[in-house]
Parts: sequence; structure tokens; C-alpha cells
Amino acid sequence: MQGQAKMIKVTALTASKIDPSSRFRIRQFIRPLRNLGVDVTEYRPIINRYKIEPLPWLAMATRVPGLMASRFSDVTWLGRELVSGRYSLEGWAGKKRVFDVDDAIWLPYSHDFSAEIVDHCDGVIAGNSFLAEHYEKLGAKVWLVPTSVDTEIWKPRNDGPRTEWTIGWIGSWSNLQFLYGIEEPLAEFLAEHPKARLLVVCDREPSFTKLPPDSWRYEQWSIQREVELVQRMNVGLMPLDDSNTARGKCGFKMLSYMSVGLPVVVSPVGVNREILELDQVGFAATSADDWHQTLERLFIDRRLGSQIGTAGRRVVQDHYSVSANAPKLTNIFREVVSEVH
Repeated sequence: MQGQAKMIKVTALTASKIDPSSRFRIRQFIRPLRNLGVDVTEYRPIINRYKIEPLPWLAMATRVPGLMASRFSDVTWLGRELVSGRYSLEGWAGKKRVFDVDDAIWLPYSHDFSAEIVDHCDGVIAGNSFLAEHYEKLGAKVWLVPTSVDTEIWKPRNDGPRTEWTIGWIGSWSNLQFLYGIEEPLAEFLAEHPKARLLVVCDREPSFTKLPPDSWRYEQWSIQREVELVQRMNVGLMPLDDSNTARGKCGFKMLSYMSVGLPVVVSPVGVNREILELDQVGFAATSADDWHQTLERLFIDRRLGSQIGTAGRRVVQDHYSVSANAPKLTNIFREVVSEVH
């Protein structure tokens, strides 16, 4: 009788406790991967990597425990670069390494520092096709695994009809610029519909200049409340500009809305367009009129919004859920371990 497959030991080097890439591309997979024969141990700096960017020597020092542990693992799972914007200690990790990337991290810099990291890795786990194509052009072996949602946690709220209709946006302060870009059609819509509100969930309070002051509210983002706050929404927004930076994004904002059963209105850029093509999960908006008219349609036809939201959750479960993508990661680690150099 054939014996059970050997458990693969993986050391994951992540950025911080709250970093979205660490949370949604690595940490939430640890338990399901263990059930599939991959034992992942995460090491993250005691200080948030992004808070010590001006002190690269300190950032490197915080990585030493994880790097030492990686020497005793079968694979090192690098959650993006170890020190922001540079190749540093990646070559000191365990003998086999995979580089996980969910953003066009090279774009803000004068040269592609990530190319040197990839040269020291056995392959790249890319969050979307734009990123995959970039690293394939560099000659890397690439696996495509989309950023995923745990649909056991992110799920629809079971409550009755609400008197207030809520347009929602969740994200970090650095992406508020995109929300400001559609402030005018939002202001027009909210002025026309006093029973509608905009809810902004962010780590910093926004500064709107056109919205009526009583038409929106701000909630401080926290890990503990993020799901509950998205569940309060009736429709989710994801505006973007048409740029390579936007094409590098993996659509988690859009997917989080869909996972709790919301229709979405999004800029059809990068992975957003790909998700829209899978089913009637929402609407593409490329102009101020698009944003306004789509919100008007969903405000009037609540049944349509509910139907679209149901289809969106089904798309997440089938293509972008932890349960759908954990087996893909398992196969990647088994492939890396089995390769002979």
C-alpha cells in the first residue's frame, strides 16, 4: 500500500500583522494548507516593515529569525520583498524559494529591483495575469494564484430590509485618490437621494470637497470590524485610473464586496475587467455619467442588486475563494520540492 505523502515544511516571510498581502495571500491559507499536507510557519517582523523603511539595516535585522528558520524548511515563501523597494537578504533564505507578488511593486522605482529577487527564486506566485506576464518576460517560472477571500468569514449578512441605502468603499488612505476622482457624480446622486448614504471605511478620514456633509460617514478600519462594515453596504465601489499601477492590483476590494453578496460598480481595469466577464456581478463605469446612472439603477431596482450580488458571491466561491485556491498552492509547493537542480 502506498504511504501517505510527506508533509511539506514551508517558512513564510511576511510583512506585518495587518498588511493585506500577508493576510490574504499567505496567512489565511495556513490552516487549509496544513489539511492538504503543507505545514506553513509564518515569520513577520516585530516592527511593521513599512514603518522602518528609512532604516533598511533595522528592517534586515528583524528578518534574521525567519531567515534562520527557513534553512530547516523545504520551501521559503517570500511575501513580496523583505525590505521595501530593494533586493536584500532573499538569497540567504532556504535552498528553495518562491516569490509571492500581488502588486506592480517595481513601478515606483528607477529599476526593477524585484528582478534580482526573482533570480534567486525557484518561481513566482503572481496574483494576476499582468504580473504573471511581467515575470515571465524576465524568464521566471510563474504560477497564477489570484488573491482570495475566505468565504466562511466574508459572507452575506442575514437581516431584514434597511431604511438607509448605503454606497460603500473600503481601502487604505493611499487609494482615496480614486474615490475623490468620482466625488462629483457621487455628490450629484446623494443630493438627489436623501435616503442614500456613502460609507467610507479607511485607516484615515477622507477630505471631501463636494459631498453634502450629512450624506456620508466615516468608519475607522480595523481587522475586527472590516467584514461587518462591508456587510452594512448595499453596493460596493472600486474606482481606479487606467494605469499599469492599477493593472497590477488584484481586485481584493471588488472581491470583498462580492463575497458578502453586494453588486459592484468598478473601473474596468486589469483584473476588475476579468472578474466582470465571468458573470453579471456588477457594472463597469468609465465616465461620471456611468457612475451616476448605475447607482440610480441599483437604487431603484433593489431586486436586481440582490440577484447580481448572489451571482458575485458564487463567482468568488468558484474562482477566488481560499477553498478554491488552497489546492493550487499545494500543487505549487509539491512541484518546487520535487524539482531537482
